[in-house]
Amino acid sequence: MVRMYNIVSTLQPRARRLGIMGVGDYIDLFHRHMPVAYCPRVVQLIGEQLMDNDFIAPDGHPRCKWCGGAAEFLPYHDNEWGFPVDDDQRLFEKLCLESFQSGLSWRTILNKRDNFRAAFHRFDFHQVASFNEDDVQRLLQDAGIIRHRGKIEATINNAQRAKEMVEQEGSLAAFFWRYEPTELATPQTQTTSPESVAMAKELKKRGWKFFGPTTAFAFMQAMGLLNDHSLNCITRERVEQSRQQFQRPG
Repeated sequence: MVRMYNIVSTLQPRARRLGIMGVGDYIDLFHRHMPVAYCPRVVQLIGEQLMDNDFIAPDGHPRCKWCGGAAEFLPYHDNEWGFPVDDDQRLFEKLCLESFQSGLSWRTILNKRDNFRAAFHRFDFHQVASFNEDDVQRLLQDAGIIRHRGKIEATINNAQRAKEMVEQEGSLAAFFWRYEPTELATPQTQTTSPESVAMAKELKKRGWKFFGPTTAFAFMQAMGLLNDHSLNCITRERVEQSRQQFQRPG
């Protein structure tokens, strides 16, 4: 009888070195490196363990489990999440939206994203940096966004810090991509990392607000600093190809 140990965890160190991502690749690796006697039941277990964290989308293909939580998650997952970004305005937008999400769901923020873009000049930090108390009051009356004074004021503050960063570093992208991880854990098993802790610490030192290690890690996942799509997610390979072709700023 096959022992019910975590076969995927046993194979993962070798799989990461080989760049293996999907169920088929894992099964092939198993056949090459594990006892033949285990094969029938263990092949089934490999599929079960890899698929456990997946969502089967309407097209029949597996995706990361979280994107099955709401219909609007799927296009965001397939077209944005994890693809590498070096555009400063997009980086600033995501940083701000992650800060607004603190204590809330991403679904709430995603559904209000267009309203946020309108309210904050599409997150042009050069414009947001000049917001004053009149703008704060305007935003506090805007039912289309999250009307939280602390988060609104943090966004204005962070826009000012973003301008300083561009002067010092050349671009926001040059700064943030320094924190691209070199050692990767199993996808979607972390909420922070040494890099996200270091990023948050440095931003706090530079005067940024509402951006702790957990927020930093979510930002890193979304902006493609790591490929955190589940191992069997159909989007994982496209993200990996995009990351391989991506020219790191700096």
